[in-house]
Amino acid sequence: MTPELTALTLSGLLQMVQFVAFALPANLELGTRYTSGPRDRAPERPLSTLTARLQRAMNNHFEGLILFTLAVVVITLSGQSTPTTATLAYTYLAARVLYIPAYALGLSPWRSAIWAVGWFSTLGLLLAALI
Repeated sequence: MTPELTALTLSGLLQMVQFVAFALPANLELGTRYTSGPRDRAPERPLSTLTARLQRAMNNHFEGLILFTLAVVVITLSGQSTPTTATLAYTYLAARVLYIPAYALGLSPWRSAIWAVGWFSTLGLLLAALI
């Protein structure tokens, strides 16, 4: 397996960890009657600040993971894995790991700076695929 695919696999596992980190407190705060129901209406009470931040961090990673996956697939299928693309892939993963506590703790502007590191890493992978 290429380093990029390993980073992608670890990013998928990170997404699963983020889901659990959000879902457990959300179920406690909203109750399983709401979370297991159709959610046709807004919950009776809002999520706590921390739980809402964990949800937004998780959703943000879903969005970033789409582009990162595309970049890794193109690099891998075209046989363009290099030490540079491996570094970019692991930089993306590290940024996503750091993004979770930065978002949860409300570390501004660091949250955005960490997000940008991941975004530019993905951009670097996509550009490397074209070179």
